[in-house]
Amino acid sequence: MSFTKKLQGLVVPVLGVGMLFAVPLQAQAQSVKVTPLGAVDGEFCPFDRAMVFEDPDGTRILYDAGRTVAGPGDARLGNIDAVLLSHMHGDHLGDRHIEAVNASECGKPSVPVDVRGISNTVNIAKEKNALIVTGSEMPPILGGKLGSIGGDPEKSVLVRFGGSRMVGGVRITTVPAVHSNGVSGDFLGGTLGEMLAGSGITAYAGPPTGYVLTFSNGLSVYLSGDTGITAEQDLVVRGHYEAKLVVLNIGDTYTTGPTEAAYVINELIRPASVIPSHANEWATEGGKVRAGTRTESFVAAIDVPAHLPLSGRTMEFDAAGNCTAGCG
Repeated sequence: MSFTKKLQGLVVPVLGVGMLFAVPLQAQAQSVKVTPLGAVDGEFCPFDRAMVFEDPDGTRILYDAGRTVAGPGDARLGNIDAVLLSHMHGDHLGDRHIEAVNASECGKPSVPVDVRGISNTVNIAKEKNALIVTGSEMPPILGGKLGSIGGDPEKSVLVRFGGSRMVGGVRITTVPAVHSNGVSGDFLGGTLGEMLAGSGITAYAGPPTGYVLTFSNGLSVYLSGDTGITAEQDLVVRGHYEAKLVVLNIGDTYTTGPTEAAYVINELIRPASVIPSHANEWATEGGKVRAGTRTESFVAAIDVPAHLPLSGRTMEFDAAGNCTAGCG
């Protein structure tokens, strides 16, 4: 029998029964790279959701592609090993998307490319030969769309609450979110899609999800998806997974507002750092927070560093959730 234990955030070799097992300390010291993929370089704009997370081993994960990745040909994507989707709403799934980076002003977003019948998420996954990793009832729906465009339906895979799946050096698990998760008739297509669209309703795809990603350097990251305040943010995200970096929606009305989001950070999760997301506003100008915004209110209310998701700017985080490069 053998085991390892943590010492000051590092995994160190420990004697087992007649054997010595070691985990390289150098690997544990490497950083996780986070690159927001928004509509305008160096800004945080209304539709910005997408982020790429890169593990020290090179594994690259795209989170909520939405409307600000310019399709699978967007040069910012590079290699993608897995695509995560928190829920099926068009601003996360990608019912439409930008024509190109910087094609419109931050305060006047334009998403003219209509991909409602397939989605930005599915197109990217197919082109990149990436897994789509989701929870609830979403995998067969997305797998069917992959198959319809010549992709492999088996590349759409499930992770239920409390379970996990490894992609490269990254452990992916889903956690509860409090929101809705309807599939639009435009996405489903066919007779059923027409009936849904005509009735003004959506198809149920199971509960929406958040994610916790645990990287090979030990960093645990909570991706909130769209959610309100939940008890699991304390009991599960902090208590079990010990998330040190949080990407949290702050947009209000449709998701957690800035005051509620600040409570989640200060009282429930208590991470080392936070990246605000889903602000649904023209949040920055010249890379600086605009006065009177929800983003400004949130940043002022939290007790830990907030790192703005400025599009195209790569940030690096250590195992403790501290930003070590790229955060200005």
